[in-house]
Amino acid sequence: MTSLLRSRETGIVIALVAVVAATTVANPSFLSGQGVHDLFLNASIIALLAAGQCLLVITRNIDLSVGSVMGLTAYMSGQMFLGNQGMPMILVILAGIGLGALCGAINGALVAIAKVPALVVTLGTLYVFRGLDYAWASATGVQQVNAYQMSPSFLEFGSGSVLGIPNLTLIAVVVVAVIAYALRNFSSGRELYAIGSNPDAARLAGIPTGRRVFTTFVISGGLVGLAGVLHAAYFGTINAAVGSGKELAVVAAVVVGGVAIFGGSGTVIGAALGALLLTTITSALPILGVPAFWQRAVDGAALLVAISLDRTVMVRLAARLQRERNRARA
Repeated sequence: MTSLLRSRETGIVIALVAVVAATTVANPSFLSGQGVHDLFLNASIIALLAAGQCLLVITRNIDLSVGSVMGLTAYMSGQMFLGNQGMPMILVILAGIGLGALCGAINGALVAIAKVPALVVTLGTLYVFRGLDYAWASATGVQQVNAYQMSPSFLEFGSGSVLGIPNLTLIAVVVVAVIAYALRNFSSGRELYAIGSNPDAARLAGIPTGRRVFTTFVISGGLVGLAGVLHAAYFGTINAAVGSGKELAVVAAVVVGGVAIFGGSGTVIGAALGALLLTTITSALPILGVPAFWQRAVDGAALLVAISLDRTVMVRLAARLQRERNRARA
């Protein structure tokens, strides 16, 4: 019980309940069946992106190109239906995951093999992948793909549900559950925490750090590709600007969810809850009468608060450990 009360996930749930309660008092329809359905739908895509980003942050890396990769895969999904509206949905999903994994492999190779800092690499590929997206749209002359040009079954899947639970939410829950299980029970998952805690010590312990980091980038890229396809299925209207600015929301969700920006600790469940919390706050602000220009500031403010909190905890923990060492020596 003590461990549960101290966990960051519990704090996120409490904050989520508080936000929902305050917003429901202001507008009771916020907690209606349709309102909850839309809230989970909007949070599901961010949760998928946050799940992949969580793996990277645990290893003391980051991917700032997620928004551009998501836009590229979403646009590709629309383009595939232009050639054949009867294109099987599974092929579109696999193509999106494959393209996302390829982008992740490019980032991973530059980080793990070329030893370029992830921040520098992904800041560069953020613009490269976005540029490819715009170049593709310009070359084909199709600036926007509309819903009527896509497969009806594809769009129905994006907005559909099972027993009242949106399909996108079910996919996000399954992905988060699989990653959480792998991080907790597989040796390769535990090794990610070791790499993030101390890369040099992990390397001396025989952990293939380069291979693990590369694989993590590929997995994260595949999840971003999946999120791009699901975005296309849900919204139905796609252009080359899809996903712009998503990187801030994703990193904020991960850090707010308790994943240390310095690596080595955190859970994917916390990252998913962070995505749900930030999505809920963004949806609640207009209802509470907050001007629209403040809505983008929420992610940045949450990121600053979470990083400051993590830094404070780390400093206090280091001081406590030092006092214990001093007592032991005395």
